[in-house]
Amino acid sequence: MSKKKDNKQLRAIGHKLKPVVTVAGKGLSETVMAELERALTDHEIIKVKLAVPGKADRQQLSEAICKQTGAQLVQSIGSVILLLRRSREPDPRLSNLIR
Repeated sequence: MSKKKDNKQLRAIGHKLKPVVTVAGKGLSETVMAELERALTDHEIIKVKLAVPGKADRQQLSEAICKQTGAQLVQSIGSVILLLRRSREPDPRLSNLIR
């Protein structure tokens, strides 16, 4: 499948999701990083709300999240980003990609 087609399908899946993690003023604290790791491992594709003012700050934050978690940025709209990190052994009951 082409990357463009794959991305379109991922965005369609992400459209139905609600943000599972919110990154606010304290930035990427240990707790936030632990929650991001858990959510990516369980669900593979997640929405994250970046409650930070300024487009440049949000972009910097999303790049930092991707770098630290090994996730891929699928989409960014306003203060919400869609992240993907495929699991080696996804749990069919939790994975947003399988459901």
